[in-house]
Amino acid sequence: MTQNIYCKTTLAAITLALLSSCAVNQSAEPHGYSFIYSAREGNNRSVFLSDEYGQNRLKVIDLTNNDGYPSISPNGKSIAFYSKYDNNKTWSIHTVGLDGTNVKRLTDKRFVWDSAPSWSPDGSSIIFSREYKDASNQWQEEIWLMDANGNNQRQLRTLKGRAASFLPDGKIVFQSNSKQSQLFIADIKGNNKAQLTYTNSNNRSPAVSPNGKYIAFLSNRDGNQEVYVMNIDGSAQRRLTFNNVEDWDPAWSADSNYIYFISQNESDFYDVFSIHRGGSSLTKRLTSGSQVNSVIKLDDKLLSKLKENQ
Repeated sequence: MTQNIYCKTTLAAITLALLSSCAVNQSAEPHGYSFIYSAREGNNRSVFLSDEYGQNRLKVIDLTNNDGYPSISPNGKSIAFYSKYDNNKTWSIHTVGLDGTNVKRLTDKRFVWDSAPSWSPDGSSIIFSREYKDASNQWQEEIWLMDANGNNQRQLRTLKGRAASFLPDGKIVFQSNSKQSQLFIADIKGNNKAQLTYTNSNNRSPAVSPNGKYIAFLSNRDGNQEVYVMNIDGSAQRRLTFNNVEDWDPAWSADSNYIYFISQNESDFYDVFSIHRGGSSLTKRLTSGSQVNSVIKLDDKLLSKLKENQ
């Protein structure tokens, strides 16, 4: 691994020029990176690439000092993420190249929260959540879809909820905005909904395995927010973690055998763990020394494409 791959600066915000000077295609070996995640350092939250244990990392973007929830494109060339404006009252979806260049703001509606972007399997579309208070001061949770360049933005009006993402077959999975949020699958037009969970608790953050057979998700049905897994049809729901703190943001390994998630530690920071979908082999993967807000495991195919982008 090339040394000093984490570029440092005394500026509060890293400029694109500085990012380019320490970009992935300049000095780092792509196969040294396994994760892409957002983490807080001081007052800033940025998007990073990191090796499996957080010993070396590279800042990809620090646009508004509050950038988060990255999602990697299927071709491995771009990241979708959100940044905050207007004193954190406006959240907007952006894309950026893995080398920190070609930043594009895709949504810019003021005083709404656009977040949780996720790419379609062919990379042509991005689905995202939009949240805001309406004229009656009621909180709204909507699911929107747009082309990867930000064009053709449209709401899936039959769906109310958030945290939507794509299945390999092009359908979507999402959480409802009911008092006890449940998980559903629907087609790309928001029709033919199938409910997966039926509990008097919150079920959140569904993540579909790459092979399309399983869904990892979060639930507090047993009193604490833990990681669960189920079959794609909602059957065989099983609790995987047993922690005294809340777990967050499940993500899958490329072989669909392991689930990565975030858990708070005794210092009020967040570590990344992995666990086998059968409930064994709990392993600490990344300790950043900062607050990690979301994480994606880069599989071998994406790492190879990252190398091709050099």
